[in-house]
Amino acid sequence: MRLRCAVLDDFQGVATELADWSVLGERVEVVSLREHLGDEDALAAALADYDIVVTLRERVPFPGSLIARLPRLRLLVASGMRNSVIDYAAAEAHGVTVCGTASASTPPVELTWALLLGLARGIVQESTALRHNGPWQSTVGADLHGRRLGLLGLGKIGSRVAQVGLAFGMRVSAWSQNLTEERAAESGVELAASKEELLTTSDFVSVHLALGDRTRGLLGAAELALMKPTAYLVNTSRAAIVDQDALLAALHEGRIAGAGVDVFDIEPLPADHPMRTAPRLLATPHLGYVSHANYTTYYGQAVEDVRAWLEGAPIRRLP
Repeated sequence: MRLRCAVLDDFQGVATELADWSVLGERVEVVSLREHLGDEDALAAALADYDIVVTLRERVPFPGSLIARLPRLRLLVASGMRNSVIDYAAAEAHGVTVCGTASASTPPVELTWALLLGLARGIVQESTALRHNGPWQSTVGADLHGRRLGLLGLGKIGSRVAQVGLAFGMRVSAWSQNLTEERAAESGVELAASKEELLTTSDFVSVHLALGDRTRGLLGAAELALMKPTAYLVNTSRAAIVDQDALLAALHEGRIAGAGVDVFDIEPLPADHPMRTAPRLLATPHLGYVSHANYTTYYGQAVEDVRAWLEGAPIRRLP
């Protein structure tokens, strides 16, 4: 019997272009689903006839309740080697193998700097004005050289962001609950004495933490109030680390100069979501991992995962 494979959230329609699915031969029919399925009922209905599902990052949760409603599902491939929205115990109980892929840390680093630079120099505002015969120059850019970049998190992504900041001549400091002075020194940055000190002294704050019980809501109204009114916040990590209502209030009231955001509490954003119209906000639709090289890896290794599973020897198994 020919198996069916669904590729979720292929918004750009490139999943079958960036990998050679033909190596699976006639054993697997691959179907690209370009529209996001936003709730469990829609997912259960759409995926009922599929044996294999390929999902991007942590965009679509696979709780036990959904897995139980997919009796044909036998293989779930998730891009990346860490996924917090899959119920692995339920998958095992229902005979579903879960596999992952590699994921590069460089694309989110690059997007972080695209947002930070876009904010600092008013790129969107100035480009829009130029294209629509608006004022010739309306902003005064914020300098990077000599200013302080504060990093919440100094892991694979945060440490690379730090390197770029240092290359711009910025003073870079970092803080996280487990960060040591020695580890900070290895990246050439200062260890902030506390989260509060980092927020108070930084001209740009960028979030690079994993989401967990200790980081959920880490930046709320009280923390955002510590930031300079001339400071900018960038979040390319996880939306829940920053209290969304508190951030919206800070932007509307002008208590910070601006924010660059790539992650949201609901994705894709509903048409009437307040983030779509917030002032002082440069927002992108969760593009952190969306790059040609990363997608080639995701889909290429997804094909490898499916092929290995078909041969009875699954690779890159999760968790």
